[in-house]
Amino acid sequence: MSDPRTPAAAGVRTLDDAGELRGKRALVRIDLNVPMSKGTVSDLTRITRVVPTIRELSDRDAKVVLLAHFGRPKGAYEAKSTLEPLAVALERELGRTVHFVHDCVGPRADKAVAAMHDGDVVLLENTRFHPGETENDPAFTAELARLGDLYVNDAFSAAHRAHASTEGLARLLPAYAGRTMEAEIAALNQALGSPERPVAAVVGGAKVSTKLDLLGNLVAKVDMLVIGGGMANTFLYAQGKAVGTSLCEKEMADTARLIVAKAEAAGCRIVLPVDAVVAERFEAGAPDETVSVDAIPEGRMMLDIGPRTVARVEALLQEVRTLVWNGPFGAFEIAPFDRGTVRVAQAAAALTRAGSLKTIAGGGDTVAALNHAGVGQDLTYLSTAGGAFLEWLEGKSLPGVQALQE
Repeated sequence: MSDPRTPAAAGVRTLDDAGELRGKRALVRIDLNVPMSKGTVSDLTRITRVVPTIRELSDRDAKVVLLAHFGRPKGAYEAKSTLEPLAVALERELGRTVHFVHDCVGPRADKAVAAMHDGDVVLLENTRFHPGETENDPAFTAELARLGDLYVNDAFSAAHRAHASTEGLARLLPAYAGRTMEAEIAALNQALGSPERPVAAVVGGAKVSTKLDLLGNLVAKVDMLVIGGGMANTFLYAQGKAVGTSLCEKEMADTARLIVAKAEAAGCRIVLPVDAVVAERFEAGAPDETVSVDAIPEGRMMLDIGPRTVARVEALLQEVRTLVWNGPFGAFEIAPFDRGTVRVAQAAAALTRAGSLKTIAGGGDTVAALNHAGVGQDLTYLSTAGGAFLEWLEGKSLPGVQALQE
Protein backbone atom coordinates (compact mmCIF):
# COMPACT_ATOMS: atom_id res chain seq x y z
CA MET A 1 0.00 0.00 0.00
CA SER A 2 1.80 3.10 -1.22
CA ASP A 3 0.20 5.64 1.11
CA PRO A 4 -1.24 4.37 4.39
CA ARG A 5 -3.17 7.62 4.85
CA THR A 6 -5.90 6.64 2.43
CA PRO A 7 -9.52 7.80 2.69
CA ALA A 8 -10.31 4.24 3.78
CA ALA A 9 -8.37 4.88 6.97
CA ALA A 10 -10.14 8.19 7.68
CA GLY A 11 -11.65 8.53 11.13
CA VAL A 12 -8.69 6.94 12.90
CA ARG A 13 -6.04 9.20 14.40
CA THR A 14 -2.56 8.24 13.22
CA LEU A 15 1.03 9.17 14.04
CA ASP A 16 0.71 11.98 11.48
CA ASP A 17 -1.73 13.62 13.92
CA ALA A 18 0.48 13.21 16.99
CA GLY A 19 2.49 16.42 16.64
CA GLU A 20 5.85 16.94 18.34
CA LEU A 21 7.01 13.78 20.11
CA ARG A 22 10.46 14.73 21.40
CA GLY A 23 10.77 13.70 25.04
CA LYS A 24 7.22 12.30 25.23
CA ARG A 25 6.60 8.82 26.60
CA ALA A 26 4.74 6.77 23.99
CA LEU A 27 2.95 3.69 25.34
CA VAL A 28 2.84 1.39 22.31
CA ARG A 29 0.68 -1.76 22.25
CA ILE A 30 2.24 -4.29 19.90
CA ASP A 31 1.57 -7.96 19.14
CA LEU A 32 4.35 -10.31 20.21
CA ASN A 33 2.13 -13.40 20.43
CA VAL A 34 4.38 -15.23 17.99
CA PRO A 35 5.10 -18.95 17.43
CA MET A 36 8.14 -20.24 19.34
CA SER A 37 10.27 -23.35 18.83
CA LYS A 38 12.90 -24.39 21.39
CA GLY A 39 13.04 -20.90 22.87
CA THR A 40 13.38 -18.99 19.59
CA VAL A 41 10.82 -17.28 17.39
CA SER A 42 9.87 -19.50 14.44
CA ASP A 43 7.88 -16.86 12.53
CA LEU A 44 8.99 -13.22 12.76
CA THR A 45 6.11 -11.75 10.75
CA ARG A 46 4.34 -10.02 13.65
CA ILE A 47 7.64 -8.64 14.93
CA THR A 48 8.75 -7.26 11.57
CA ARG A 49 5.33 -5.65 11.10
CA VAL A 50 5.69 -3.45 14.21
CA VAL A 51 9.28 -2.38 13.55
CA PRO A 52 8.32 0.66 11.37
CA THR A 53 6.16 2.17 14.12
CA ILE A 54 8.78 1.63 16.83
CA ARG A 55 11.56 2.98 14.64
CA GLU A 56 9.55 6.06 13.65
CA LEU A 57 8.72 6.93 17.26
CA SER A 58 12.33 6.43 18.31
CA ASP A 59 13.59 8.52 15.38
CA ARG A 60 11.17 11.27 16.43
CA ASP A 61 12.87 11.21 19.87
CA ALA A 62 9.92 9.76 21.76
CA LYS A 63 10.59 7.46 24.71
CA VAL A 64 9.10 4.23 23.39
CA VAL A 65 7.47 2.00 26.04
CA LEU A 66 6.24 -1.26 24.55
CA LEU A 67 3.29 -3.25 25.90
CA ALA A 68 2.42 -6.77 24.74
CA HIS A 69 1.12 -10.15 25.80
CA PHE A 70 2.27 -13.68 25.04
CA GLY A 71 0.34 -16.90 25.58
CA ARG A 72 -2.61 -17.23 27.94
CA PRO A 73 -1.37 -16.71 31.50
CA LYS A 74 -4.20 -16.45 34.00
CA GLY A 75 -3.33 -13.15 35.63
CA ALA A 76 -0.10 -14.35 37.25
CA TYR A 77 3.54 -14.84 36.30
CA GLU A 78 4.48 -18.01 34.44
CA ALA A 79 7.96 -18.59 33.10
CA LYS A 80 6.85 -19.96 29.73
CA SER A 81 5.01 -16.73 28.95
CA THR A 82 7.71 -14.18 29.72
CA LEU A 83 8.50 -11.64 27.01
CA GLU A 84 12.23 -11.63 27.82
CA PRO A 85 13.33 -13.82 24.85
CA LEU A 86 11.13 -11.73 22.57
CA ALA A 87 13.07 -8.61 23.55
CA VAL A 88 16.13 -10.24 21.99
CA ALA A 89 14.30 -11.03 18.75
CA LEU A 90 12.78 -7.54 18.62
CA GLU A 91 16.18 -5.92 19.23
CA ARG A 92 17.67 -7.90 16.34
CA GLU A 93 14.93 -6.87 13.91
CA LEU A 94 14.85 -3.27 15.09
CA GLY A 95 18.60 -2.82 14.90
CA ARG A 96 18.78 -0.87 18.15
CA THR A 97 18.80 -1.65 21.88
CA VAL A 98 15.59 -2.85 23.52
CA HIS A 99 15.72 -2.77 27.33
CA PHE A 100 13.58 -5.43 28.99
CA VAL A 101 11.74 -4.70 32.25
CA HIS A 102 10.50 -7.54 34.48
CA ASP A 103 7.07 -5.99 35.13
CA CYS A 104 4.64 -3.72 33.31
CA VAL A 105 3.49 -1.71 36.35
CA GLY A 106 4.89 -0.95 39.82
CA PRO A 107 8.34 0.14 41.02
CA ARG A 108 10.36 -1.72 38.35
CA ALA A 109 8.37 -0.22 35.50
CA ASP A 110 8.31 3.25 37.10
CA LYS A 111 12.09 3.25 37.59
CA ALA A 112 12.86 2.00 34.07
CA VAL A 113 10.63 4.53 32.35
CA ALA A 114 11.91 7.39 34.50
CA ALA A 115 15.49 6.55 33.44
CA MET A 116 14.76 6.63 29.70
CA HIS A 117 16.41 9.06 27.32
CA ASP A 118 14.82 10.41 24.16
CA GLY A 119 14.69 7.69 21.50
CA ASP A 120 15.13 4.82 23.98
CA VAL A 121 13.03 1.66 23.62
CA VAL A 122 11.91 -0.51 26.54
CA LEU A 123 9.75 -3.62 26.52
CA LEU A 124 7.65 -4.17 29.62
CA GLU A 125 6.74 -7.67 30.82
CA ASN A 126 3.62 -9.54 29.71
CA THR A 127 0.54 -7.45 30.54
CA ARG A 128 -1.50 -10.64 31.11
CA PHE A 129 0.55 -11.45 34.20
CA HIS A 130 -1.90 -9.05 35.88
CA PRO A 131 -5.63 -9.93 36.09
CA GLY A 132 -6.51 -6.27 35.50
CA GLU A 133 -5.38 -6.57 31.86
CA THR A 134 -8.07 -8.93 30.58
CA GLU A 135 -10.63 -7.49 33.00
CA ASN A 136 -9.96 -4.00 31.59
CA ASP A 137 -9.79 -2.92 35.23
CA PRO A 138 -9.80 0.89 35.59
CA ALA A 139 -7.22 0.87 38.39
CA PHE A 140 -4.78 -1.29 36.40
CA THR A 141 -5.37 0.80 33.28
CA ALA A 142 -4.59 3.95 35.27
CA GLU A 143 -1.33 2.36 36.49
CA LEU A 144 -0.31 1.73 32.89
CA ALA A 145 -1.38 5.22 31.82
CA ARG A 146 0.93 6.80 34.43
CA LEU A 147 3.85 5.53 32.34
CA GLY A 148 2.91 7.42 29.18
CA ASP A 149 2.01 10.77 27.69
CA LEU A 150 0.31 9.27 24.65
CA TYR A 151 -0.92 5.84 23.54
CA VAL A 152 -0.26 4.12 20.21
CA ASN A 153 -2.08 0.91 19.27
CA ASP A 154 -0.22 -1.13 16.65
CA ALA A 155 -1.81 -4.50 17.52
CA PHE A 156 -4.82 -4.97 15.24
CA SER A 157 -4.73 -8.70 15.99
CA ALA A 158 -5.68 -7.92 19.61
CA ALA A 159 -8.20 -5.20 18.71
CA HIS A 160 -11.20 -7.50 19.20
CA ARG A 161 -10.38 -7.70 22.92
CA ALA A 162 -11.55 -4.87 25.22
CA HIS A 163 -8.51 -5.19 27.49
CA ALA A 164 -6.66 -2.53 29.46
CA SER A 165 -3.77 -2.26 27.00
CA THR A 166 -5.89 -2.58 23.85
CA GLU A 167 -8.90 -0.41 24.65
CA GLY A 168 -8.75 1.06 28.15
CA LEU A 169 -5.63 3.18 27.58
CA ALA A 170 -7.24 4.89 24.59
CA ARG A 171 -9.79 6.36 27.03
CA LEU A 172 -7.12 7.89 29.29
CA LEU A 173 -4.40 9.15 26.93
CA PRO A 174 -4.27 10.85 23.52
CA ALA A 175 -4.57 7.78 21.27
CA TYR A 176 -3.27 7.02 17.80
CA ALA A 177 -3.02 4.09 15.39
CA GLY A 178 0.46 2.79 14.68
CA ARG A 179 1.53 2.23 11.08
CA THR A 180 0.58 -1.45 11.03
CA MET A 181 -2.84 -0.77 12.57
CA GLU A 182 -3.35 2.07 10.10
CA ALA A 183 -2.45 -0.09 7.09
CA GLU A 184 -4.64 -2.95 8.33
CA ILE A 185 -7.71 -0.74 8.76
CA ALA A 186 -7.14 0.83 5.34
CA ALA A 187 -6.78 -2.58 3.69
CA LEU A 188 -9.88 -4.02 5.34
CA ASN A 189 -12.00 -1.00 4.47
CA GLN A 190 -10.69 -1.28 0.93
CA ALA A 191 -11.89 -4.88 0.85
CA LEU A 192 -15.48 -4.48 2.08
CA GLY A 193 -15.99 -0.86 3.16
CA SER A 194 -15.55 0.81 -0.23
CA PRO A 195 -14.22 -1.88 -2.58
CA GLU A 196 -13.71 -1.92 -6.30
CA ARG A 197 -16.38 -4.20 -7.72
CA PRO A 198 -17.06 -6.96 -8.51
CA VAL A 199 -16.00 -8.38 -5.12
CA ALA A 200 -15.44 -12.06 -4.43
CA ALA A 201 -14.84 -13.80 -1.12
CA VAL A 202 -13.19 -17.18 -0.63
CA VAL A 203 -14.25 -18.83 2.62
CA GLY A 204 -12.86 -22.19 3.65
CA GLY A 205 -12.54 -24.02 6.92
CA ALA A 206 -13.84 -27.14 8.52
CA LYS A 207 -17.29 -26.20 9.78
CA VAL A 208 -20.21 -24.05 8.72
CA SER A 209 -21.21 -23.70 12.39
CA THR A 210 -18.05 -21.71 13.23
CA LYS A 211 -18.57 -19.23 10.38
CA LEU A 212 -22.31 -18.55 10.38
CA ASP A 213 -21.89 -14.84 11.20
CA LEU A 214 -19.17 -14.54 8.58
CA LEU A 215 -21.21 -16.14 5.80
CA GLY A 216 -24.30 -14.17 6.75
CA ASN A 217 -22.42 -10.87 6.58
CA LEU A 218 -20.53 -11.65 3.37
CA VAL A 219 -23.50 -12.67 1.22
CA ALA A 220 -24.92 -9.19 1.77
CA LYS A 221 -21.65 -7.46 0.79
CA VAL A 222 -19.92 -9.44 -1.96
CA ASP A 223 -20.91 -10.34 -5.50
CA MET A 224 -19.55 -13.90 -5.41
CA LEU A 225 -18.91 -16.24 -2.50
CA VAL A 226 -16.61 -19.19 -3.13
CA ILE A 227 -16.99 -21.88 -0.47
CA GLY A 228 -14.24 -24.45 0.07
CA GLY A 229 -12.80 -26.68 2.75
CA GLY A 230 -14.91 -28.97 4.88
CA MET A 231 -17.80 -26.51 4.95
CA ALA A 232 -18.33 -26.98 1.21
CA ASN A 233 -19.26 -30.60 1.96
CA THR A 234 -22.16 -29.43 4.13
CA PHE A 235 -23.49 -27.24 1.32
CA LEU A 236 -23.16 -30.12 -1.18
CA TYR A 237 -24.97 -32.43 1.25
CA ALA A 238 -27.72 -29.80 1.58
CA GLN A 239 -28.15 -30.06 -2.22
CA GLY A 240 -28.78 -33.78 -1.84
CA LYS A 241 -25.34 -35.01 -2.88
CA ALA A 242 -23.70 -38.02 -1.23
CA VAL A 243 -20.45 -36.98 0.50
CA GLY A 244 -19.08 -40.36 1.59
CA THR A 245 -17.04 -40.13 4.79
CA SER A 246 -16.18 -36.44 4.22
CA LEU A 247 -16.21 -34.01 7.11
CA CYS A 248 -19.79 -32.79 7.03
CA GLU A 249 -22.18 -31.14 9.48
CA LYS A 250 -25.33 -32.83 8.27
CA GLU A 251 -27.36 -31.17 11.02
CA MET A 252 -26.48 -27.79 9.42
CA ALA A 253 -28.09 -28.64 6.07
CA ASP A 254 -31.13 -26.41 6.68
CA THR A 255 -28.83 -23.56 7.71
CA ALA A 256 -26.80 -24.01 4.54
CA ARG A 257 -29.97 -23.80 2.46
CA LEU A 258 -30.99 -20.60 4.29
CA ILE A 259 -27.59 -19.05 3.52
CA VAL A 260 -28.02 -19.95 -0.17
CA ALA A 261 -31.48 -18.36 -0.16
CA LYS A 262 -30.15 -15.22 1.51
CA ALA A 263 -27.39 -15.03 -1.09
CA GLU A 264 -29.88 -15.34 -3.95
CA ALA A 265 -32.02 -12.58 -2.46
CA ALA A 266 -28.96 -10.33 -2.17
CA GLY A 267 -27.77 -11.07 -5.71
CA CYS A 268 -24.69 -12.91 -4.45
CA ARG A 269 -23.55 -15.89 -6.52
CA ILE A 270 -22.41 -18.90 -4.46
CA VAL A 271 -19.69 -21.05 -6.03
CA LEU A 272 -19.26 -24.63 -4.80
CA PRO A 273 -16.85 -27.37 -5.92
CA VAL A 274 -17.81 -29.35 -9.03
CA ASP A 275 -15.10 -31.98 -8.56
CA ALA A 276 -12.97 -33.17 -5.66
CA VAL A 277 -9.85 -35.09 -4.74
CA VAL A 278 -10.92 -38.00 -2.54
CA ALA A 279 -9.13 -40.66 -0.50
CA GLU A 280 -10.02 -43.35 2.02
CA ARG A 281 -7.98 -41.65 4.73
CA PHE A 282 -6.26 -38.36 5.48
CA GLU A 283 -2.59 -39.20 5.58
CA ALA A 284 0.53 -38.71 3.49
CA GLY A 285 0.79 -41.20 0.66
CA ALA A 286 -2.86 -42.29 0.80
CA PRO A 287 -4.08 -43.25 -2.71
CA ASP A 288 -6.30 -40.51 -4.14
CA GLU A 289 -8.48 -39.94 -7.17
CA THR A 290 -10.41 -37.05 -8.67
CA VAL A 291 -14.17 -37.46 -9.08
CA SER A 292 -17.25 -35.36 -9.74
CA VAL A 293 -19.04 -34.14 -6.62
CA ASP A 294 -22.05 -36.03 -8.02
CA ALA A 295 -20.14 -39.30 -7.70
CA ILE A 296 -18.31 -39.37 -4.36
CA PRO A 297 -17.66 -43.08 -3.65
CA GLU A 298 -18.91 -44.50 -0.40
CA GLY A 299 -16.02 -44.86 2.02
CA ARG A 300 -14.07 -41.95 0.50
CA MET A 301 -13.64 -38.42 1.83
CA MET A 302 -13.19 -35.13 -0.04
CA LEU A 303 -9.84 -33.60 0.89
CA ASP A 304 -9.33 -31.00 -1.82
CA ILE A 305 -11.02 -29.37 -4.78
CA GLY A 306 -10.38 -30.91 -8.19
CA PRO A 307 -8.89 -29.35 -11.35
CA ARG A 308 -12.24 -28.39 -12.88
CA THR A 309 -13.12 -26.44 -9.73
CA VAL A 310 -9.68 -24.80 -9.74
CA ALA A 311 -10.19 -23.72 -13.37
CA ARG A 312 -13.65 -22.39 -12.51
CA VAL A 313 -12.30 -20.29 -9.63
CA GLU A 314 -9.37 -19.05 -11.74
CA ALA A 315 -11.84 -17.87 -14.40
CA LEU A 316 -13.94 -16.16 -11.73
CA LEU A 317 -10.87 -14.26 -10.47
CA GLN A 318 -10.45 -12.83 -13.96
CA GLU A 319 -13.88 -11.21 -13.55
CA VAL A 320 -13.44 -9.55 -10.15
CA ARG A 321 -11.50 -6.54 -8.90
CA THR A 322 -11.38 -7.29 -5.16
CA LEU A 323 -10.85 -10.61 -3.38
CA VAL A 324 -11.25 -11.32 0.33
CA TRP A 325 -9.82 -14.69 1.43
CA ASN A 326 -10.32 -16.58 4.69
CA GLY A 327 -9.65 -20.31 4.80
CA PRO A 328 -7.98 -22.92 2.55
CA PHE A 329 -9.75 -25.04 -0.09
CA GLY A 330 -8.51 -28.36 1.21
CA ALA A 331 -6.36 -30.18 3.73
CA PHE A 332 -3.29 -28.24 2.56
CA GLU A 333 -1.05 -29.52 5.36
CA ILE A 334 -0.47 -32.82 3.51
CA ALA A 335 0.39 -33.25 -0.17
CA PRO A 336 -1.25 -33.79 -2.58
CA PHE A 337 -4.27 -32.23 -0.89
CA ASP A 338 -2.65 -28.79 -1.08
CA ARG A 339 -2.83 -28.51 -4.87
CA GLY A 340 -6.17 -26.71 -5.12
CA THR A 341 -5.26 -24.04 -2.58
CA VAL A 342 -1.79 -23.55 -4.09
CA ARG A 343 -3.06 -23.19 -7.66
CA VAL A 344 -5.80 -20.68 -6.77
CA ALA A 345 -3.38 -18.75 -4.54
CA GLN A 346 -0.84 -18.50 -7.34
CA ALA A 347 -3.52 -17.33 -9.76
CA ALA A 348 -4.70 -14.64 -7.33
CA ALA A 349 -1.11 -13.53 -6.74
CA ALA A 350 -0.41 -13.25 -10.48
CA LEU A 351 -3.49 -11.07 -10.99
CA THR A 352 -2.54 -8.96 -7.98
CA ARG A 353 0.99 -8.43 -9.32
CA ALA A 354 -0.52 -7.47 -12.69
CA GLY A 355 -2.63 -4.80 -10.98
CA SER A 356 -6.02 -6.18 -11.97
CA LEU A 357 -6.96 -7.56 -8.54
CA LYS A 358 -6.74 -6.38 -4.95
CA THR A 359 -6.35 -9.37 -2.62
CA ILE A 360 -6.84 -9.06 1.14
CA ALA A 361 -6.38 -12.29 3.09
CA GLY A 362 -6.14 -13.25 6.74
CA GLY A 363 -6.63 -15.84 9.45
CA GLY A 364 -4.12 -18.29 10.89
CA ASP A 365 -4.69 -21.20 8.49
CA THR A 366 -5.01 -18.81 5.57
CA VAL A 367 -1.66 -17.16 6.23
CA ALA A 368 -0.01 -20.57 6.58
CA ALA A 369 -1.61 -21.84 3.37
CA LEU A 370 -0.70 -18.77 1.31
CA ASN A 371 2.86 -18.78 2.61
CA HIS A 372 2.99 -22.50 1.78
CA ALA A 373 1.98 -21.53 -1.76
CA GLY A 374 4.84 -19.00 -1.81
CA VAL A 375 2.61 -15.98 -2.44
CA GLY A 376 2.23 -14.38 0.99
CA GLN A 377 4.29 -11.35 -0.03
CA ASP A 378 2.53 -10.92 -3.40
CA LEU A 379 -0.94 -10.06 -2.15
CA THR A 380 -2.25 -6.55 -1.57
CA TYR A 381 -2.47 -7.23 2.15
CA LEU A 382 -1.94 -10.33 4.26
CA SER A 383 -3.36 -9.88 7.75
CA THR A 384 -1.59 -11.66 10.61
CA ALA A 385 -4.68 -11.22 12.78
CA GLY A 386 -6.79 -14.29 13.52
CA GLY A 387 -9.86 -13.59 15.64
CA ALA A 388 -9.83 -9.85 14.92
CA PHE A 389 -9.76 -10.42 11.16
CA LEU A 390 -12.62 -12.90 11.40
CA GLU A 391 -14.74 -10.64 13.62
CA TRP A 392 -14.17 -7.74 11.23
CA LEU A 393 -15.35 -9.92 8.32
CA GLU A 394 -18.38 -10.82 10.42
CA GLY A 395 -19.27 -7.12 10.57
CA LYS A 396 -18.59 -6.77 14.29
CA SER A 397 -17.20 -3.65 15.95
CA LEU A 398 -13.65 -4.10 17.27
CA PRO A 399 -13.19 -2.32 20.63
CA GLY A 400 -9.51 -1.50 19.98
CA VAL A 401 -10.34 0.17 16.67
CA GLN A 402 -13.48 1.87 17.90
CA ALA A 403 -11.53 3.49 20.74
CA LEU A 404 -9.21 5.13 18.19
CA GLN A 405 -12.16 6.57 16.28
CA GLU A 406 -14.00 8.15 19.19
